[in-house]
Amino acid sequence: MAERPLPSMLVVDDDERFRQRIARALATRGFDVRAAGDASEALALAHQDSPEFAVVDLRMPGGDGLQLVTELKRIDQATRVIVLTGYGSIASAVEAIKLGATHYLAKPADADEILAAFGEAARAEARPGADEDHTPSLARAEWEHINRILLDCQGNVSEAARRLGIHRRSLQRKLAKYAPS
Repeated sequence: MAERPLPSMLVVDDDERFRQRIARALATRGFDVRAAGDASEALALAHQDSPEFAVVDLRMPGGDGLQLVTELKRIDQATRVIVLTGYGSIASAVEAIKLGATHYLAKPADADEILAAFGEAARAEARPGADEDHTPSLARAEWEHINRILLDCQGNVSEAARRLGIHRRSLQRKLAKYAPS
């Protein structure tokens, strides 16, 4: 019996480190991941092979994520799209859903949150057992907590450091590291 192909996932974000981290995490959960740094690169990849799932940043240089949602849906109506943003608003969330996005998430989102937003469709298509009993490491939990606090502070490192009770430089060093898996 032939093994079924991995479901395809397109990750589009201009933040290279975030894009690589999410792509790597989704690949370990059973997806064939392709990544793009902007809308034109994403469209070129989608024209070659339409993805089953797509994660799209709302704000990118050279193209807006909402336009990309429209184009991805035009290429293949079955593509399920999630819009990620660090600049969330109710209006942009409503617009994304109207254009065909499956869900709208605030950054920083991790692979588990993305898969949860896609719902059962993504979990059913991912490699069986790839995500079972996935308990995050202590380093991963710390990294996620730091990024949530930073998001609450609208990116203000000094305020986030104060809320976390650590020195600003210590926080900057932690943020400079890649997210633990």
